[in-house]
Amino acid sequence: MPNKTIATATLLLAPLLALALVPIDAHAQKRGAQPKTKKLYCWEQNGAKVCGDALPAEAAGARRSEFSTTGAHTGEIARAMTPEERAAAEAAAKAEREHAESEKMRFLREMAMAESYATEEDLRKSFHERIALLDESLKASELGVVGLRQSLVALLRQAGENELAGKPVTPVARANIAKQHAELRRRERLFATQRVQRASLDEELESVLTRYREIKQGQRAPESAAATPAQPPATGG
Repeated sequence: MPNKTIATATLLLAPLLALALVPIDAHAQKRGAQPKTKKLYCWEQNGAKVCGDALPAEAAGARRSEFSTTGAHTGEIARAMTPEERAAAEAAAKAEREHAESEKMRFLREMAMAESYATEEDLRKSFHERIALLDESLKASELGVVGLRQSLVALLRQAGENELAGKPVTPVARANIAKQHAELRRRERLFATQRVQRASLDEELESVLTRYREIKQGQRAPESAAATPAQPPATGG
């Protein structure tokens, strides 16, 4: 290659070579980026406080404080949770989400209730229909309990009379007695549940009415404010 060509190539490559030899941190500073800084760590190990510029593997999950090389406190890192603690935290978060969803659904039901019933009387009428249906169910359950009790007493009396007469109680009679007794207990539990529901329905009606009034009053307040004309400012005479 002619000497002139070599000289020309060297002049062209010189800036590139010089750029390649500049330290990486200098490039970062030239671009305006902050150079990478080290951290200092302090943690508890065997009951003693240990500090260093590197965090060993056994201290990775420990609670620690972090500092810059100038001694400025830069943060606190909590210790890693145990599997039990993590499971408890996840369960608590799930319960919180479910509670929030339940409250959201309750709010939507209340808003739908306020929209569905134009007046408080309409709401009372709807509840009274439910109360009437439950009262009819209570009457039917009570009659069923009374009828089963009388039937069971009759079966037991017949079995007792047979035994007094020296006659054995047949397997069929024993099975009927057991069946009637089980059905009576089932009907009695149902009747007790219905009575609790009936008592709570009155409480529910009062609670719903209170909430209904609150919602309606809240809806009327902005309307009243909007309908009230603004008073003109007083002027001196």
